[in-house]
Amino acid sequence: MRISAAMTMLSMIGLLCLAGSHAQENCTVTLKLIDSATGRELSGLVSVADADGNRVAVRELLSRGLGLDETLPIGRWSVLAKSTTLQLPKKKLIIAALSGLETEQNQITIDLTTQDRANVTLLLKRFYDASLRGYRSANTHLHLQKISRAECDRYLLEVPQADGLDLLFLSYLERAGADREYTSNRYTDGDLASLTKISGVTFGNGEEHRHNFTGFGEGYGHVMLLNIQKLIQPVSIGQGIMKRGTDGIPLQRGIDTARRDDATIIWCHNSWGREAFPNFLTGRVNAQNIFDGGPHGSYKDSFYRYLNAGLQVPFSTGTDWFMYDFSRAYAEMTGEVSVKSWLKALAAGRTYITNGPLLEFSADGKKIGETIELEAPGKTEVKARAVGRVDFGRIELVRNGRVVARSPSRRVGRHYEADLSMAVEQPGPGWLALRTPPPPVKDDPLLQQPVSKNEFGHDLFAHTSAIYVEVGGRSHFDPSVASRWLAAMKNNHDFIAEKANFSDDQERQRVLDVYRDGIAEMTKKLKSNASR
Repeated sequence: MRISAAMTMLSMIGLLCLAGSHAQENCTVTLKLIDSATGRELSGLVSVADADGNRVAVRELLSRGLGLDETLPIGRWSVLAKSTTLQLPKKKLIIAALSGLETEQNQITIDLTTQDRANVTLLLKRFYDASLRGYRSANTHLHLQKISRAECDRYLLEVPQADGLDLLFLSYLERAGADREYTSNRYTDGDLASLTKISGVTFGNGEEHRHNFTGFGEGYGHVMLLNIQKLIQPVSIGQGIMKRGTDGIPLQRGIDTARRDDATIIWCHNSWGREAFPNFLTGRVNAQNIFDGGPHGSYKDSFYRYLNAGLQVPFSTGTDWFMYDFSRAYAEMTGEVSVKSWLKALAAGRTYITNGPLLEFSADGKKIGETIELEAPGKTEVKARAVGRVDFGRIELVRNGRVVARSPSRRVGRHYEADLSMAVEQPGPGWLALRTPPPPVKDDPLLQQPVSKNEFGHDLFAHTSAIYVEVGGRSHFDPSVASRWLAAMKNNHDFIAEKANFSDDQERQRVLDVYRDGIAEMTKKLKSNASR
C-alpha cells in the first residue's frame, strides 16, 4: 500500500512537472487588428507560420477553412473577430493579416523565444472603401453542412464580418437523406434577424429550387429564390435528387409562385440547366449567378449570349457550399442596407462581381445598369478603374462580348491599380462592360491563359454588369446568337420529351409548354428584328 501510494504521488508530481514544462513552451499573446487611418479595431483574417513557413495552428480561433479540406490554402487562415488572447509557441513567428477585400495585407515577424506574454497589433491600411461609392456586397448563394449548430452560429457571426460582406443570403435546399446534415436548413427568419443584430451583417433567406435528372447531373437547372415568404414545394424536383416522384414539375411553376410573393430570382451555376433559356427570355429571372460553386461555363456561355440576344441580365455570385472564396456581388444602392433595397439594386443591374479586384465603370456619365441613348452612330467616353490587393494583371473593356481595349495593372504600395479612359466607337446598338482577365475554362481553347490567384488559391475574377447603348431607339440584338439559342431550346424540348419521367400526359405538357413558349417568343423576336 505504501509503495502504491508513493508511486501514485510520484506520478502526480511527474504530471505536474510535465504540465508546467508544456505551459512554459507557449507565450500568451494578445492579438488585434487596427485600421491604420481611423484607429478602429477590425475583424479580419490572420495566418501564423514559423520561420520556415510552416503553418502554426491557432486553436482559439475559428479556421477560415471550416468544413473544407484543411490542406487547401484557405486552411492557413483563421478568423480574428476581435482582440483575442492566444497561446502561441515560443518561437520566431510570422503573422500575416488582412480584412475583407479592401485592406492591404500586413505581415510582421515576432520573436517569442524568451517571452511569456506579448501584445501584438497589426495595422491594416484600407486602400479602398466601396461603401463611400454607394456599393454594398452580398453572397447570394450559401449553404452549410456537416457541422454542429454551435459551429454554424459561430461561422455565420464571424466569417462574413471578417470577409467584409454587407449581406449574406442563407438558403434552404433538399436532397434525399443527405439533407439531414444540412445545418443551414435549420435557421428561421427569426434566427437570421438575430444574426443580423449581433454581427452587423444583414442576413436574408433563400431557397435553392432545383431539378437534376441524376443525382448530380444536369436537369432543368438550379435557381435561387431570395427573400421568400414561404418555402416553394417541392424544393427539389424528381427522382434524380429526391429518389421519388417524377420530372413533371417545371422550375417555372416555383419561379412564378415566388415572384407573386415579391421574391428575387437568380439563376445558379452559369449556363447549367436546360430551363434557363425560356425563363430568361420570358423575363422571369432577375440575375445570373456565375462561378457559384464551380465554373460550369464561361462569360461567353452564359452572360454574353443573353446580352447579345437582346436581354438585360445583371451579374451576381455566391459560394454555394461554405464560403470557400471571397466571391461576392457589389450593388450600388442608397439609404440603409436592407435585403429588399439590395435586391432591388441587383435587379436593376447596378452590380459587379468579384473575388478580389474592385471595379469602377461609367460611359458618357452613365453608370453600370443604365442606358446610353444615341440618335446616330458615334462615340462614348468610357472611364474605368480597378483596384485590388493581389495583382490582377490588367483590365479589359468589353463591347458586345469582344475585348476592345486593355490597360495593365501597376503596383501602388501593397496593392494594385489600373485605369482606362478612352472614346469607344459605337457603330450601332450594343453593350459595354469591364472585367479583369477571365479565369481558364475547361474545354474552351480560347480561355486557357492562367490568371493570378487570391489568398485562398482561387483564380481571380471581376466583371461588371452592362451599360447598354441604344442607337436610333434600337437596342442590341444579334440574330446569329438568337438563332443558336432557338436551336438549343428546340433540342432541350426534344431531349426532355424523351428523357424525362412523366406520370401522365398532363405532366408532360406542363413541362414541355415552358420550352414551347420560349421557342415561340424567340421566333417572334427573330421575325421582328428581320423586319426592321
